[in-house]
Amino acid sequence: MSSSKDSIVHIDDIAVAPTISPGDKAYDPEGSSIAELEVNPLRRSFLKLYGCLFVAYLCSATNGFDANTFGGLSAIDTFVSYFGITPDNQGLVAALYVIGNVAGCLFAGPCADKYGRRFGMAFGSVVCIVGAVMQATAHNLSTLMGGRFILGLGAVLVQTAGPAYVVEMAYPKYRGVLTGAFQSCFFLGTIVSTWLEYGLNFIPGTPQWTWRLPLAIQALPSVLVLMFVWFIPETPRWYIGQGKVEKAKEILTEFHGDGDPNSPVVALELEEMLEVISKDGADKRWWDFRELFNSRSARYRTFLIACIAFFGTWDLPPTSYYFPLMAKTAGITSERTQLLLNALQTPIMMAAALTGLRWQDRLGRRKLLIASSTGMSLSVAVITACTAQQAGRPVVGGVGIAFVYVFLVVFAFAWTPAQSLYPTEVLAFNTRAKGLAFMNLLVNVASVFNTYVPPVAIARASWRFYIFYILWDALGALVIYLTFVETKGRNLEEIDHIFEAKNPKKASLEAVKQTKKQRRG
Repeated sequence: MSSSKDSIVHIDDIAVAPTISPGDKAYDPEGSSIAELEVNPLRRSFLKLYGCLFVAYLCSATNGFDANTFGGLSAIDTFVSYFGITPDNQGLVAALYVIGNVAGCLFAGPCADKYGRRFGMAFGSVVCIVGAVMQATAHNLSTLMGGRFILGLGAVLVQTAGPAYVVEMAYPKYRGVLTGAFQSCFFLGTIVSTWLEYGLNFIPGTPQWTWRLPLAIQALPSVLVLMFVWFIPETPRWYIGQGKVEKAKEILTEFHGDGDPNSPVVALELEEMLEVISKDGADKRWWDFRELFNSRSARYRTFLIACIAFFGTWDLPPTSYYFPLMAKTAGITSERTQLLLNALQTPIMMAAALTGLRWQDRLGRRKLLIASSTGMSLSVAVITACTAQQAGRPVVGGVGIAFVYVFLVVFAFAWTPAQSLYPTEVLAFNTRAKGLAFMNLLVNVASVFNTYVPPVAIARASWRFYIFYILWDALGALVIYLTFVETKGRNLEEIDHIFEAKNPKKASLEAVKQTKKQRRG
């Protein structure tokens, strides 16, 4: 295939002789294109592929378990009094998980690059299990804090290897849905943890085991990953990066070609991978992060993942940690009601995220993120107004809480799938693992600020602190409009070509227009 940017061949447009598996439909009996081929999403090879991807999805659930576990436990008096958690140290205890994430970013990328995506998921899961056991068996605050740090250390390993595995294994036609589902499975962890804490709150006296059990359950997804990761293949792109072309073709044939070694999809994917993936790239040098910054296209990609990190984190103070506190501020003093409100946010967000998956491919990443950031800014404005006027007005406080849920739905519909999908798409193979590790570093630097600062800022500035989030979300919408590349309808190697254009955003939008014209014609 020609390497010229002016003659990109799209996997959705290339004309091929029909090679159709049972259950697939072709509209043109004389010739077919992959874009016109309705691939059966329930064919046997895809069902096997979904099983492989779900193992990686559990890496996202690992992060989800922590996100709400500590927030819910902070509303339980026996837990708080046992460890001596106070308003002065609560922010640090919560932030230690994030600090562990930051420390783990230093070797998360090299681990997934050198030893493979599967090894990164397995090793990270072992570290997570150690951290969860330390927390569940802790008898003092120091051990609890150490467990949170180690759990955060392992979580960033699986959060780097997991999405890289998913995007590199996903079938091109369904990459948006399959990769977006990774971050949506974050809520598998939050749903289990929040509803477990709510149910255990009905135990009279709340004995120790009622809060030690949620801490122990944090190890569940890591245990499942360790059980099943040995039965899934490594990604074909990683094999090509190691020079194992035949092994890569074998994986593509089994999962993308429905067992047909002559599949045109397999042939085209393999050709493009061989063209783009270097066998001596930066992914082979564990210390080399220069390729994230050493060219104009590399800096553009790094800028985009930095935007995802900061605009996706500084959207609102983390409700998973501070929702019970927000509810209390609104006049809801019942511990059980606070836990219920905390638990309700997770299934609502998961439903919104799963609903938004298909729209990632229908409307595109840019339109959804712009609309979502605008809606988030408006929602925070209402929350801010209600917070300012809620003193002595429970109804106003209730409206503020309701708009927290509105915000969460608007955020989850677009941003939750995009947080795993967009960075893995815009990063080239040779920098994907290190780029994801770098993005996790930025996310966690932003999270340290967003976890530790809000309690102090809200205590001093009250509702005025929320004005920052109104302006930040609005700025996010503007930056996305001006700079974000549209990746809808392009395979990973085609996206690499778009970033070589003088204006990648303009080139991506022109490519979308050309695709629409071709389909209409």
